[in-house]
Amino acid sequence: MTQKFIAELVGTALLILLGDGVVAAVLLNRSKAQNSGWIVITTGWAMAVAMAVYAVGRISGAHINPAVTIGLAVAGDFPWSQVPAYLIAQFIGAFLGAILVWAAYYNHWAVTEDHDLKRAVFCTAPNIRNYAANFITEVIGTFTLVFVVQALGAVKEASSSGLTPLLVGLLVWGIGLSLGGPTGYAINPARDLGPRIAHAILPIPGGKGHSDWGYAWIPVVAPIVGGIIGAVAWHILLG
Repeated sequence: MTQKFIAELVGTALLILLGDGVVAAVLLNRSKAQNSGWIVITTGWAMAVAMAVYAVGRISGAHINPAVTIGLAVAGDFPWSQVPAYLIAQFIGAFLGAILVWAAYYNHWAVTEDHDLKRAVFCTAPNIRNYAANFITEVIGTFTLVFVVQALGAVKEASSSGLTPLLVGLLVWGIGLSLGGPTGYAINPARDLGPRIAHAILPIPGGKGHSDWGYAWIPVVAPIVGGIIGAVAWHILLG
């Protein structure tokens, strides 16, 4: 379990480093990638997922997402005894990954006046704030993630050829392009909460505003609900 704990921590930290990193690149002032758009952000997140899964998948299975861990446990595909360690590792890894992004872009915080853009580097927020609709969007996105990840895991040719992590990355790319518009597609409680805590704690040059705790429960609870539905639905329909 020690090795699995470290793998989940490192994998999630790598996910956030590359994922929040691409958001910082696109949003922060005087970045060479500033204003390069949603395609760049979704592509960066897809690569972040694929590389994280390649890095630690052979050790821990690369859940790197509490919604995946809990969904698989509810469906009977993962032992409940290992769930706490995985969740702790994922949240710590996400927090540490956000700190690395903060350090890498340190010179760009002070020259970015918009506090909402600074917060967006760390965590998600809806473009239209309707908690019921936002919740449903995150449920649908995470359902899609976990359901298709289960399907990909059942394709032996993909596993034996080493293509599964790349396919998971493409899946996340598709979710971002198709379903990410309303809420920014957190689809991962650790991905949102860990960096949000980092945003609240870290001193950000030029100010940072609030951490939007009123919305913070949605990208935590909704992905867990969607992950459970996705894992169970796979077993009922296709497993």
